[in-house]
Amino acid sequence: MTDTANDILTARELGIRSRAAVHARDRDGWLDLFADDALVQDPIGPSPFDPEGKGHYGKKAIAAFYDNVIAPSEAIDFEIFESYLCGDEVADVGVIRTTLAGGTHCAVVHVVMTYRSNGANKIAALRAYWEFDALELVELGD
Repeated sequence: MTDTANDILTARELGIRSRAAVHARDRDGWLDLFADDALVQDPIGPSPFDPEGKGHYGKKAIAAFYDNVIAPSEAIDFEIFESYLCGDEVADVGVIRTTLAGGTHCAVVHVVMTYRSNGANKIAALRAYWEFDALELVELGD
């Protein structure tokens, strides 16, 4: 799909592009999807990725999230089972499989990810509902 000045992407399309950029390890492409004042909460609430649970607000903080959480992995794969588009938001239900650095283990999380569009082809918010304590660590075979 080519973008023109009049094409407005849905939140679903922005979510698909976000996951594709993460999967492709395209840091700049991923960051470019976000509005300057966007919010990323992955997961929502306090976690080792966000001890205060306030989320990552603005491009600088979102870039740091990418560098500290996404970049160290060897691979990130998404499987979406259901997607519900409502207005400028979408809720995608699925599983994220992250091959950790070293390639010996995969972190598996069941997730509901919501994306909110700013109406100008940028992500205003990405919020991921998953339980850090329910993360499943799977040993990968040779």
